[in-house]
Amino acid sequence: MLYPIGIQNFESLRKGGFTYVDKTELIYQLAATGRYYFLGRPRRFGKSLLLSAMEAYFQGKKELFKGLAIENQEKDWTEYPVLHLDLGGKEYKTLDDLDVRMDRHLSLWESAFGVVKRYPMADARFSDIIDAAYGKTGKPVVILIDEYDKPIVDNLDREELKEAFRKRLSGFYSVMKAKDGKIRLGFLTGITKIGQLNIFSGLNNLQDISMDPRYVDLCGISEEDLHRYFDEGVQELADANNLSKEACYAKLAQWYDGYHFSESSIGIYNPFSLLNTISSKRFTEYWYATGTPTFLTVALKQTGKDISELIANEVEVDITDLSQVDSYRVNPIPLLYQTGYLTIKDANPDFGTCRLGFPNREVKNGFLRMQLALYVPEVESIGSNVLVLRLYRAIEAGKPEEMMKLLDGLFAGQNYQIQDKAEKNVQYAMSIIFNLLGQHVHTECQTSNGRIDLFIENKDYIYIIELKIDASAEEALQQIEDKGYARPYVADPRKLFKIGINFSTQTRRIEAWKII
Repeated sequence: MLYPIGIQNFESLRKGGFTYVDKTELIYQLAATGRYYFLGRPRRFGKSLLLSAMEAYFQGKKELFKGLAIENQEKDWTEYPVLHLDLGGKEYKTLDDLDVRMDRHLSLWESAFGVVKRYPMADARFSDIIDAAYGKTGKPVVILIDEYDKPIVDNLDREELKEAFRKRLSGFYSVMKAKDGKIRLGFLTGITKIGQLNIFSGLNNLQDISMDPRYVDLCGISEEDLHRYFDEGVQELADANNLSKEACYAKLAQWYDGYHFSESSIGIYNPFSLLNTISSKRFTEYWYATGTPTFLTVALKQTGKDISELIANEVEVDITDLSQVDSYRVNPIPLLYQTGYLTIKDANPDFGTCRLGFPNREVKNGFLRMQLALYVPEVESIGSNVLVLRLYRAIEAGKPEEMMKLLDGLFAGQNYQIQDKAEKNVQYAMSIIFNLLGQHVHTECQTSNGRIDLFIENKDYIYIIELKIDASAEEALQQIEDKGYARPYVADPRKLFKIGINFSTQTRRIEAWKII
């Protein structure tokens, strides 16, 4: 079996004999029922392959669809002129970066339809190309745009350049409204809707299907798809990892399933991670390894909202807020949803709310690593996996002194940025580290007499940690005693460690700790 990992061209996939998860019934439905669409999905979710399949369909390449659902649905196989613009695959640092990318596409289209370049402006050239394509073929034009807002989201923290990109793209996309009578279909994809703010200049008939229940599995792989197309591969994966097939399916779901793009929808697997796992026969974090989008890192650095609750708890939000990400500095939660770090867990339609959480283990670990790098940049010099392994060994062996020495070395780095809300930030950074360990970790664990700053437990040991800012480790331990945090565990057979920590805001490091 050939797995289409990283293949974004539909024709190459089909001719190369790679496995294709058939989405053509939905493509036909889109073509038959509407004109202008927008689809938002996280990166590595198959958006580019979807557009490539749509391009082949509208070019009338019937032979590529043999054996697929659309073969029996489509009777005419009309060939339309297709303009396919891909703005992905590069970072836009200057307006010239966009101009070069646009010029390359426009020049190819001008050559294909015999257009003499009359103007330097991209929007004017685009207008002439649509006229020529319509005139030459007698058929309305299909316009496919991948990562439509990439230049804008690349510059979230550069307001002037972001606005310049917005104006440039707004002028280009406005041509679609002016040439509506000569357009068969327009389909745009992206990760977020940040760039939609005033970008379409009145193209208000753009149908957003990002959360439409009918199209939740237009990209991605459903549980049914997994069993239908990859059952043989799952068996091989199970054999390679000494698992039963049932246990292997369960582990795949734990690692890569769980995306929900509408209320009460089926779960969707990340196809990139799923296919890599089945192909390599190894469970690991493929999606996160491809890199966190720069704009998301920028947004999380700029936000003033405390998102530490996401580690231990899920968050309740207004469903309508999920598409409103222009105020990401105040509330980055919708942005985390659209980029795939959060997904819908359940919904309350009567009140118009939904509960968001991490879709799966891979995404949660990726989010934790991203946050750790923001709060404790020093971790990048030793590697989060190395740190986690060393801490894991210390905690599993019941060696709290060794654990504290590791944490002390980490926070001693000159890059550590503790500013306001120091106690909350240090708690958050430490809880991220312990969550990556897979331990049962609570931050500010509620007891009858107060809240424990950090609580760690495994099968052999319990760790109760109290953190004080600019106070002594003895004072921290005294609070554990005074509040009786250890009382619920008096009869517990596991060994209990009480740890008091003093963190200094002046030196921005752990000044002292005491263990009893």
